[in-house]
Amino acid sequence: MSVCLMLTLSALSSVQAQTANPSSSDEIAKYRQMLADGNPAELWEMRGQELWQKKLGPNQQSLEQCDLGKGPGVTKGAYAELPRYFKDTNKVMDLEQRLMHCRINLQGLTPEQARKTPFGSAGNPSDIEALVAFLTAESRGMKLAISTKHPAEKQAYEIGKKIFYYRAGSHDFSCASCHSSDGQRIRLQDLPNLNNKTNAQAAYSTWPAYRVSQGEVRSMQHRLNDCFRQQRFPVPDYASDTITALTMFLAKFADGAVMNAPALKR
Repeated sequence: MSVCLMLTLSALSSVQAQTANPSSSDEIAKYRQMLADGNPAELWEMRGQELWQKKLGPNQQSLEQCDLGKGPGVTKGAYAELPRYFKDTNKVMDLEQRLMHCRINLQGLTPEQARKTPFGSAGNPSDIEALVAFLTAESRGMKLAISTKHPAEKQAYEIGKKIFYYRAGSHDFSCASCHSSDGQRIRLQDLPNLNNKTNAQAAYSTWPAYRVSQGEVRSMQHRLNDCFRQQRFPVPDYASDTITALTMFLAKFADGAVMNAPALKR
């Protein structure tokens, strides 16, 4: 794994060296395509499946009876319909909120244990990111189908929309500051215009993703938390309703996209 990662990073450095080339975005796309068949996220997916089936916690239960919205234990296509309203909690939940709920109620973990190490690092892997990778892959090739029929779903969407356009912080930024017009970029990274449905679909359908620069699979929770950090906003609590609402807004606007995650990112 370490040798593979070193080769991957070396390849990325080669691509990044082409900053003077106006076609650098095309070169990065070619690089991603070359690595697509060997995406390291597959390792996270396999570990996530093992964790899904493993009996853990005080109750010594697996997560195989966790209801992600399509019935207990049904994983195929579940992620493509999240976030969604859950009657048993009377709230809209995204994947990571729902996983916390199942780990607490099925396996008997405390809330602190259920949210421990949400984001992995070198030598400190995250069980949550592995579970997210597995469950996301279970919707690969399926169309995103996000409901806003329930009043709570509609409310979450509207709150998420307000968050997306809300400007504040030391830089007077919002999510829309970087993601509401064409042609914006940070260094080599193109910033998708999420007001364009095609762009929104391409962006949303490829998260979670294996990030070569970090050597980890990163979930949508991590991506959005990092955006708040870069805006100089207070970072929301892990699995907060704030993140779920923003995810609902982004997911609904990307409705109909074919899921291709976990993908590969810089």
